[in-house]
Amino acid sequence: MSYLEDILKSTGDTTPIIKQKSVSGGDINEAFYVRTTAQEYFAKRNKGASSRFFQTEARGLELLRQTGAIDVPRVYHHGGNDEEAWLVLEYIPAGTPSPLSESRLGERLSRMHARENSAYGFDQPTFIGEILQENHMYPSWLEYYRSERLLPQIKLAGEKGKLPPDREKRAHQLLEHLDTWIPEDPGSSLLHGDLWGGNWMTGPEDTPYLIDPSVLYGDRLMDLAFTELFGGYSRDFYEAYAAYTPLPDYYQDVKPLYQLFYLFVHLNMFGEAFGSQVDRILTHYTETKG
Repeated sequence: MSYLEDILKSTGDTTPIIKQKSVSGGDINEAFYVRTTAQEYFAKRNKGASSRFFQTEARGLELLRQTGAIDVPRVYHHGGNDEEAWLVLEYIPAGTPSPLSESRLGERLSRMHARENSAYGFDQPTFIGEILQENHMYPSWLEYYRSERLLPQIKLAGEKGKLPPDREKRAHQLLEHLDTWIPEDPGSSLLHGDLWGGNWMTGPEDTPYLIDPSVLYGDRLMDLAFTELFGGYSRDFYEAYAAYTPLPDYYQDVKPLYQLFYLFVHLNMFGEAFGSQVDRILTHYTETKG
């Protein structure tokens, strides 16, 4: 693929490609392993996306790296045009998750979350999947989470015909009373933002790496809540995290509310298969309030 050669030249590597193959890159991207005479790469391409699609991922990876708390692949190059976007990363040989790598992941994620910010949100739009997320910085986590996370997904569900009357009524009831459960100022941590089990990997020597972030500054419990939604994390991970930073008593109260955002995302991306989980959470909190 000549376009891969052109992309790699942008990294400064002008040596010939001696091996390339398609690899798993998630649901929305093409991904390739590429080896030149000089080194190995992991490259992603998204047809139909703008250049900012991978710019936000690249910036997120750099912010995670700058914490010094956890490993991420190095970003070599990102770019694009009106028709496609691409990203070139360090190639990390995949290992097998182990109790040691999971324990290290828990401890290092906790140390990453300990690097606090003075406000909540983010200073540019990001993506979760292919859904564009607008962002601003807020002094209140409650207001950011309500206005920039839950409300846009609820509106999008309505536009997509995925908001029947009872779901719509309960969703807006929840928004009105969200202050019952979500704190104003829980401490602002740098979050991965899309921490399902497929967005971390074990590299060489049981080293955990975070990949594919959708970063924001927010309540660290939002990251933890998503890890519990679809699995992919062991007891070793949670025990190591809590040993470094214990979870507050209110975690179990807010966990479903943070999971609700991701369930609305999945409802909007994949359909009604996620509707019953959305409805269960909405019903629980609106009946509790009512």
